[in-house]
Parts: sequence; C-alpha cells; structure tokens
Amino acid sequence: MAIPQSVCIVSVAFRVLCSIFNAICLTMANAPSRYTSDALRLFADTIRMARTEQRLSQAALAERAGISRALLARIERGDPGCAIGSVFEVAAILRVPLFGLDAPALAREAARAADRLTLLPAAVHRPRTLVDDDF
Repeated sequence: MAIPQSVCIVSVAFRVLCSIFNAICLTMANAPSRYTSDALRLFADTIRMARTEQRLSQAALAERAGISRALLARIERGDPGCAIGSVFEVAAILRVPLFGLDAPALAREAARAADRLTLLPAAVHRPRTLVDDDF
C-alpha cells in the first residue's frame, strides 16, 4: 500500500521543523551573555571602521594578518568563535588599541600582571571537605 503524498509532505515538514528547533535550542544554549555580545559588536565595528578609514580591503588586510578573508569577515561580524590571536593581530595591524592602552602602556600592564601571577599559587584546587568522623 502506497503512502499518500500529503502524509509524506507533512512528515518531511515535521522533520525540517524539528531540525530547526534543535538548531535554535543549541544556539540558545551556547549563546554568549549580553555583555559579551555587546563587547563583540563594539570590537567588530571598531575593526571594520579602522579598516575602512585606512582604505584597506578585506583581502589586503587578511593577507597582511596571515589569515583567510573568511576569518576576517567573521571577526568583523563579531563571531565569538574566532581565534583570539588572529583577532589581536588584526587589531595590531590596524593600530586599534587593546584594553584602551597604547603599546607601551599595554606592555607595562602585561609585565605587572605577570609579576602578580608569580605571587599566586600555580594551581587552584577545590577545598577539601572534612570528614566528620566523630561518632
């Protein structure tokens, strides 16, 4: 017995809706916080603005940074999955200050952070739970 065509269409539509729903749920589960989204948007717009003001094409900037044009486009969209080294390299090429600091101030802050890290323990462990063995 053949299955009516309307049933097949409904079945396919149901499967498509289920896959869309699953994709939305996965996206929402992995969505960055509002603060992170805003920071990514600001940084992406700053990178795009600096590139445009310096009259560099995406292809030219990507070549100078040693990345693909597709990765540069993702950086300019604020994609949170981009490698941070690539993002920082693009910012350095465009002379976009990171952390609101110029190059010498950034180097001083990095050295200060490294000094402070030497005073902290090398690893952090969960506090041990004491066993109450008083009977």
